[in-house]
Amino acid sequence: MTVLPLTARPRALAHWLFVVAAMIVAMVVVGGITRLTESGLSITEWKPISGIIPPLNDAQWQAEFDHYKQIGQYEQLNQGMTLAGFKSIFFWEYIHRLLGRLIGMVFALPLLWFAIRKQIPQGYGWRLVALLALGGLQGAFGWWMVKSGLNHTRTSVSHFWLATHLMTALFTLGGIVWTMLDLRALAANHAERPARLTGLGAGVLVLLAIQLFYGALVAGLDAGLVTDQWPLMNDRFFPGVSQTGESPLHAALYDPAIVHFIHRWWAWVVVGGLIVLARKAKAAGDRRASIAIHSAFGIQILLGIATVMTGVNLHLAATHQLVGALLVCATVWGVHAVGRTR
Repeated sequence: MTVLPLTARPRALAHWLFVVAAMIVAMVVVGGITRLTESGLSITEWKPISGIIPPLNDAQWQAEFDHYKQIGQYEQLNQGMTLAGFKSIFFWEYIHRLLGRLIGMVFALPLLWFAIRKQIPQGYGWRLVALLALGGLQGAFGWWMVKSGLNHTRTSVSHFWLATHLMTALFTLGGIVWTMLDLRALAANHAERPARLTGLGAGVLVLLAIQLFYGALVAGLDAGLVTDQWPLMNDRFFPGVSQTGESPLHAALYDPAIVHFIHRWWAWVVVGGLIVLARKAKAAGDRRASIAIHSAFGIQILLGIATVMTGVNLHLAATHQLVGALLVCATVWGVHAVGRTR
């Protein structure tokens, strides 16, 4: 049982974590737009403090543009880009990094305030510090991802670093939502114990994690452009490998057609797991979690199909990433509901 000192404020902490979770969802969406617009390599340096201030005059803008001209993406894809064109891609990467800094501040400063005032229930301090550290690791992964594309040979970042960056963000999001739900339950009943992770919950989360990982690979490899058909892929159910002579494992991780195929059809395995989870959550007394899960995966499937059939329309693809983050929240909600049943 969690010891709840008189100074503890679990409800206030839950509200704070809700704000942080909402900011991370926004961060995921902006990150998706950054990838879709090929903006991620527009800022070639990492300046944690001074980087908060964008270029303020023509000389500073030209200096940033000159740095960008030294990498392969400009040399191979954007030769002849104007300064105005550079500013448009710089904008998304700048907003993405700025939002990351803001999330760090919104997490770290209130956490320090709650700790000083002894308002964190016993057993939650280590969890909140671990989530803060995970957020810092996420920032480091983001920079290593950018560095993977800062050379003369690549025109984009490594799809594996992209997947690592996104999966860490979503894992952090899930941890924050879980902790928020524990704190909300504790605020309602001071004798409430933290939810436990059941075998069913862990299994569904693994299924979803595989799907999210392949979604990141699809984004990193531009595999969504392999076909604009559904359910077939270029008039075939199985597209075949586009990179001959490689092992099945290599094809499953590097071949855009195969990566797209896996992401497309593994989704239905995930749907099966989510339906079972939603039914269990409803049986556990949380009908809202069940509705959230069904709504999220239903909308997500439709958006995925529409994204493919429109040739990866920017707005649809960004919304697909948004609903993917919301699906993580809904799934964690359902797993938490099942884990509260004793």
